[in-house]
Amino acid sequence: MIIHVVQPGETIYTIANNYNVSITRLIVENGLTNPEHLVVGQTIVIAYPGEVYIAQEGDTLESIARAHGVTRMQLLRNNPFLSGRDVIYQGESIVIRYDTQGSVTLNAYAYPFIDRDILRKTLPFLTYLTIFNYRTIRAGVLEGSDETEVIQIAKDYGVAPLMSLSTLTYQGRNDIEAINSVLHNEESIELQADAILSILRAKQYYGLNISLVNLDQESLSAYENYMAKVYSRLKEEGYMLMITITPKIIVSPNQISFEKMDYTVLGQLSDYLQIISYGWGTIAGPPSATTPAFLTELALEDAVTMIPPEKLFSGISIIGYDWQSPYIIGVTRANALTTDAAIQLAAQTGSTIMFEERSQAPYFEYYMTLAGRNIRHIVWFSDARTIDSLIRFIPEFGIQGAGIWNIMNYFAQMWLVINSQYKINKVLPEF
Repeated sequence: MIIHVVQPGETIYTIANNYNVSITRLIVENGLTNPEHLVVGQTIVIAYPGEVYIAQEGDTLESIARAHGVTRMQLLRNNPFLSGRDVIYQGESIVIRYDTQGSVTLNAYAYPFIDRDILRKTLPFLTYLTIFNYRTIRAGVLEGSDETEVIQIAKDYGVAPLMSLSTLTYQGRNDIEAINSVLHNEESIELQADAILSILRAKQYYGLNISLVNLDQESLSAYENYMAKVYSRLKEEGYMLMITITPKIIVSPNQISFEKMDYTVLGQLSDYLQIISYGWGTIAGPPSATTPAFLTELALEDAVTMIPPEKLFSGISIIGYDWQSPYIIGVTRANALTTDAAIQLAAQTGSTIMFEERSQAPYFEYYMTLAGRNIRHIVWFSDARTIDSLIRFIPEFGIQGAGIWNIMNYFAQMWLVINSQYKINKVLPEF
């Protein structure tokens, strides 16, 4: 796999010619929405398959899979353009396999209202799907919308659905009062466990992914007691438990870091522990990379001293942010945007995309006139280089995998980078 960074004067035609690949393949595999107008600094991924098959008349996904000894899901991973298609056309180039190095376990988040076409296109790449839905209202009372269809679709694609429990609303607000009403009362904890198990049974989930979003030194012992009770109840009935921790970010004039805590006990009280922020670079700022590589590396260096690496997941937030400048702490708010939207914005504003090596993240600046004033903006987002650097931490630290926030939009380059280099681990059978 090669990650090419667009240089001044280059076009999709010159890039395809330089790497001896078809223009159509580059456009489709990279999900390019405006291939005629590439942005300087934009990434193009060139992945070379290990085996390719040219479709014949009458071929189907099933017949090709049988003939080459692979699963339908593997073909859909290698050829996402086939998602939702009923026919395969004669002469189409079908990737059978990539020469992958190692394997990864992938968990990703989606809301119950995710576009079903995007969901089906993404599921072949996943091990687990955490459906971000339920939140604690009070002891024994959980609130969530109907996610039955999403659960079934995940299972149809051999992906294990995980129930998500958090104190966060869809808008990202945290209800600390609600969780405290549960944490410090033994009867409330049992009611909470009853409510969780009731949903797991009724919806036929594979397990639970619970987010500890307000974890700090003061609440740590209470959370350990709570998780001991919940974990015991879940294991009695054979459910998996993943604990997701969002480290508290510490912002100083000179650096961004995180509050260090001892996760040893929580690691013992779960099948997996996932360290993920729903955006290191948050809507409240300060302006920074969404998931800085240097901060992720620091978090993992700390975590593997407390928790067996094979139980760890590292978080990847793929949401970009557009901030106005100057940034004012507690006042400035950013607009969230996808990678495709960020590149489109760079094209519209005539910006050149830069790259910050320490964070392994792209960014650019532009100006917008408002009420006669030129307002400076800075945009940070993720591209193929970001994903490649963050995924490499999995074999480097020997951890289990990555947790991706979130898959509400299809990020073609991310899946191409991962799938062309790693086998995707599965806990449910593929078809």
